[in-house]
This record gives sequence, C-alpha cells and structure tokens, in this order.
Amino acid sequence: MAADRDRFSTATRLRALGEQAAERVYRAQNRRLRRPPRRSRLTGRAAVLALVVCTLIVALAYPLRQYIQQRADIDELRRQTEEERARVAELRDDKARWQDPSFVEQQARERLNFLRPGEVGYVLPQEEEAADGEEDEDGRRTRGAPAPGPWYDSLWETIDRADRADRADGARPTR
Repeated sequence: MAADRDRFSTATRLRALGEQAAERVYRAQNRRLRRPPRRSRLTGRAAVLALVVCTLIVALAYPLRQYIQQRADIDELRRQTEEERARVAELRDDKARWQDPSFVEQQARERLNFLRPGEVGYVLPQEEEAADGEEDEDGRRTRGAPAPGPWYDSLWETIDRADRADRADGARPTR
C-alpha cells in the first residue's frame, strides 16, 4: 500500500509532471534543431534577376535620354522649317509685287520722291522732330509719319555733318 500511496502523493505527481514537461521541452527543442534552417527570401536566382534588371536600367537610361533629346530637337527643327517656309512664301509674294510696274512706280514715288515727266513736285521743309518718323521692318516710313525729304538732301546733310566734325577736330578739309 505504501507503493500505492507514493503513486498518488503530491510530490510524486509533481515529479511526474516535471519529467513530462521536461520531455516535452526536450522534444520541442530537438524538433526545432532538426528543422532545416529557414531560407532567406532573397535567393540566388532573385539576386541575379535583380542584378540583370539594374544592369538593363543603367544600360538603357543614356540611350533613352538621347532619344528623347533628339525627338525634341527634331520637333524644334520642324517648327523652324515651317517658319522658314512661311517666310519664303512672304518673300515670293513680295517678289511678285515688285514684278508689277505700277507697284514699282508707287514705291519710287513714295520712297525716292520720283516724278513722271511733266509733273511738278513740291518738297516742303519739315521740322526735325517731324522728320524722325518710325520705320517698319522693311525700312519704310510708317503711316502718318511724314517723309524725311528727298534722298539727295539727306545725302548732302550727312556730308555737311562729316565736314563740320572734321573742322571741330582741327583737321582741314581737302578740296
């Protein structure tokens, strides 16, 4: 009976429970040690794939940049070509206008103060401020601004100014 008592005693039970717990812990540790080590998520294949992708990106970055730059250059050249074609069309129109004798006569009368035989022309003196009118890109006077006078007057005026400048510098005019 004493053996039966030992079997049901608290100390015996605690010893048995401790042994069982120790066996479980030992088995769990053995299982953990026997398991293959966890594989890293970055395998050799994944590393090679990442290396290949990075290499492709680096290898394609410069040519892609060049391609985009050249496309922009092509677009700019096309725009310039269109502008030049428009300018050529304007010049052709001007050339066609200058082929017309009436247009040439009109320009000669306006710009050079030419007259037809038998006509009498009058040139009125103008103030200096009124003579300084604005000119457009072709060198013609703008509308509303008076003409500066005949070309030969402005020629003699520039010669006189040059002569006066020489006298002011102390140089003697040669004749």
